[in-house]
Amino acid sequence: MDDKTRITGLLQPYLNNDQLYIVDVQSVGRQGGRIKVTILLDSDAGITIDECADISRRLGGQMDEMNFFGESPFTLEVSSPGVDYPLGFPRQYRRNVGRQLLVTLIDGTTEIGTLEDADDTQIVLDIVPVKRSKTKQKKDAEAGIIVRSGPTPFPYDQIKKATVEITFN
Repeated sequence: MDDKTRITGLLQPYLNNDQLYIVDVQSVGRQGGRIKVTILLDSDAGITIDECADISRRLGGQMDEMNFFGESPFTLEVSSPGVDYPLGFPRQYRRNVGRQLLVTLIDGTTEIGTLEDADDTQIVLDIVPVKRSKTKQKKDAEAGIIVRSGPTPFPYDQIKKATVEITFN
């Protein structure tokens, strides 16, 4: 069993009956040096610094007791993913309804718009149309390029990456 799977298993009791969820677990630096373990957690209401610190202390102590990495020293970092970390779960999308997203699709196209809805299978992004010249419109039509605008559904399996765009009003 790899480190990520083992750490994920150890984390389960700290997730408060699924109120918290694991966004990512990374373990790097195993070649005789210090190992850095980074755990990103979230919840539908967000996660506090105190919750992260508590989980870090308890999990770190548990990993020390069981010699998780043998004699190798390690550092443990538990935090929220942060606003610039890509969205990966329907729960994360639902929490960001009403915010501006930059979405890269698996076909390589990118769309920017306001997240209007998110369920377990797809998101609906209200895409703001980009002003284009008539020449550009004609070229796109000839090339078969689809120009989306307005509320547009995107199934999760078509999304390569989605991040919240920070706007200052």
